[in-house]
Amino acid sequence: MRMRVLPAGPHGLLVELADQPDVLGLHAEIMRRLQSDDGWPWPRPVEVVPAARTVLIDGLTDPAPLATALPGWEVAPVSAPDGATVRCPVIYDGPDLDAVASHWDLSRREAIELHTATEFVVAFCGFAPGFAYLTGLPPEREVPRLETPRTAVPAGSVALAGEYSAVYPTRSPGGWQLIGRTELVLWDPRREPAALLTPGVRVRFEEAAAR
Repeated sequence: MRMRVLPAGPHGLLVELADQPDVLGLHAEIMRRLQSDDGWPWPRPVEVVPAARTVLIDGLTDPAPLATALPGWEVAPVSAPDGATVRCPVIYDGPDLDAVASHWDLSRREAIELHTATEFVVAFCGFAPGFAYLTGLPPEREVPRLETPRTAVPAGSVALAGEYSAVYPTRSPGGWQLIGRTELVLWDPRREPAALLTPGVRVRFEEAAAR
């Protein structure tokens, strides 16, 4: 695995990688080593944050030893890391469902079945607290963002954009295509962890009847 290790402030490292499987592989390897009794001889980080093409390792008292060691690691890319499965009931009545089905050259029913048949994995979180970017759709099923973003997307909206699916955890602006809605609570500061969906968690969407 090719990586570029850059300083990120006085206590962090930003590791640049080629693609999402490399990110998932490195994140999984870091977490495995941190949980091992003897797999982490370097200063321990406070946070390990994966993104689309990077992994941020932050809170190191001295980043230099880890920066030197990382390029020598043997890490395999990962398409779907092991993790707990969250089942998400969805009412598929989103305002953009028909447009997405048309973009895929499918019927409305076929588009719903494709979405529910896909096993998604949380690749990383960002944009808003509890907002998880879910991978799993094949490249030919990428969906364009809206030309004009909505000023307010309701919490619980199930959406698609690019190669990702997601659920809006709170009401916010957004340019993703909305295909349904769920009552699942994605973000609750009183819960530990507050985010229901974290990197590595698998997500299965299940069709629910409208109430």
